[in-house]
Amino acid sequence: MDFSLDFIEIIKKSQKVVILTGAGVSRESGLDTFRDAGGYWSKYNPYELASPQGFRANPLLVWQWYQARKIIASQAEPNPGHNAIAEMENYFPEFYLFTQNVDRLHHRAGSKKVHELHGTIFESHCFDCGLPYPQDFEIGETLATIPRCPECNGYVRPSVVWFGESLPYEALSMAYQKSQSCDLFLTIGTSSEVYPAANLPHQAIYGGAYVMEINPNETSFTRDSNLSIRQKSGEILPEILRIIKEIKVK
Repeated sequence: MDFSLDFIEIIKKSQKVVILTGAGVSRESGLDTFRDAGGYWSKYNPYELASPQGFRANPLLVWQWYQARKIIASQAEPNPGHNAIAEMENYFPEFYLFTQNVDRLHHRAGSKKVHELHGTIFESHCFDCGLPYPQDFEIGETLATIPRCPECNGYVRPSVVWFGESLPYEALSMAYQKSQSCDLFLTIGTSSEVYPAANLPHQAIYGGAYVMEINPNETSFTRDSNLSIRQKSGEILPEILRIIKEIKVK
């Protein structure tokens, strides 16, 4: 792809970069998205599997679903998009990666500056008191296989943000702050429909940043972006990385 002179100039000048990723990035590693046709929420009721009410009603069902997702995520491999993002952080004085994904593929690709807005399926904590539960365990066919909190005896739950819950305050606060003060913002593989994370590219625009959207599909944010690229992230991000290396490596 041939990039415009304006974009190349932005790369030259940018010192502070923020990236926001969504399920589309992991889809290229074989993981289902949530909102697309054929995604998770077209097959399952989200409030049964991803809400406090659903967990109270049937914690075993919720855990069996998350355990299956955890196995699938463990078997998936980071794709060229993940790898390109991981390498990009080496070329800017300030670089922040905020992700809505819970699969830890960014970590496995080598990204060190990752902030998880929706938590991760690879950690757990007590549903009642919030105490982290670091031990490994496997869910079986009975409630007895769900671990209990050593402090209050409440059920342990996945450390993901469910419907009706707030995003982690520190991660979200940092995301807003860095989005408002960055030079370059990339929103990648996200539907732009899940708030408050979907507000971050708008914050970047208000702060004067150049905002690029990378998504095979048009989103509600497309018309507001400075540049919208209709390609898969695994295809275009290595090209963007190549431009960055040519400019930044003297």
